[in-house]
Amino acid sequence: MTGKFRSPLLLYVHIPFCAHKCHYCDFNSHERSKPEWKQYQQALIAELSHWSENPRFAGRKLSSIFFGGGTPSLAPPELIADVIQTAEQLLGFEDNIEITLEANPGTVDADHFSAYRQAGVNRLSMGVQSLDDSELRWLERIHDSRQALTAFEIARASGFDNINLDLIYGLPNQSLDQWLKSLLAAISLGTEHLSCYQLTIEPHTKLAASHAIDPINIPDDELAIAMFTQIRKQLAAAGLEAYEISNFARAGLKCRHNDGYWKYHDYIGIGAGAAGKWDDWSPENPGGVSRYSNIRTPEAYIDAAIKSGEAINSRESLTKQQAAAEAVWVGLRRSHGINRRDFKDRFDADLRELFFDELSPWLKQGCLALNEQQLCLTESGLLLADAIAESVL
Repeated sequence: MTGKFRSPLLLYVHIPFCAHKCHYCDFNSHERSKPEWKQYQQALIAELSHWSENPRFAGRKLSSIFFGGGTPSLAPPELIADVIQTAEQLLGFEDNIEITLEANPGTVDADHFSAYRQAGVNRLSMGVQSLDDSELRWLERIHDSRQALTAFEIARASGFDNINLDLIYGLPNQSLDQWLKSLLAAISLGTEHLSCYQLTIEPHTKLAASHAIDPINIPDDELAIAMFTQIRKQLAAAGLEAYEISNFARAGLKCRHNDGYWKYHDYIGIGAGAAGKWDDWSPENPGGVSRYSNIRTPEAYIDAAIKSGEAINSRESLTKQQAAAEAVWVGLRRSHGINRRDFKDRFDADLRELFFDELSPWLKQGCLALNEQQLCLTESGLLLADAIAESVL
């Protein structure tokens, strides 16, 4: 392999501030009553300028930008506009670039929607999580179902014709009927995209600490599978195709940015706790991967980024074999799985040959399907996705 392979380039922008950190959340988010927005904006621009000068990104225009958090919709529209404009000036945009911003459905956040649209954001991802008020209270969300519906209407009125809604299922004592009620209510809005995630009790969260003392009654495996099955059934009937285990979209409207992660594309990450990754063709690690993660605390991140243009907390290198395993691990989440030609172009090896021992048992069990074009999970394999993917690591 000569090192000429180049994936599309993505930009992730982390906004770490939240009005309230929900007890189940394990993302890098920080409650601040008055975030230092001007300094944070300055730090983001400094870091973006730093990475744009790196030779590995020379001549590579951005195919997508994703503002994640935290709660990006707390940010002043001027910050969002400045990052978008600077990114276009320094790196350039591919035609029809996708620019996503995560939003909380709270009233204050919704007031910014028109300004975000004018700044260049063309896709909105709203953290609705549920349309049941008692469930929202348990989740510690700061909005209720009425505010969520109003925010959706405001987003439409602001010109957004590509909206994702995040939902969480498998909540304590949640029945199948209760989950279906929220799911069908979300579908009825006519949204272009739905992300449906099962509640997980992540280590080091407030929920994990309270669960260790007083365990919550989460659905058993049988009920969780029934909920998952209904998601696929109801969304297929509504015209939203499953393109990843937890993500569903109308034709042509999948999240290209997140799909880029699952395709193992390169990405620049800026902001507190953000991460970046690129294919490494250096003589020291040909065909491997280099990646980094930033300082997580906003104030320390701001100081470092403004001072030096970078705020890296840790770096990591993967060999070509390790990178190939990771590409299989994330790629199997996609409904279309892993394109064998793309894989061979990137790693100069056929994925079946590279992982014959690891994949063979799953192929024999019918959990994986392999043809000349791709490797993907079967319907029976979906329920074993984590075990299958981890078997190659």
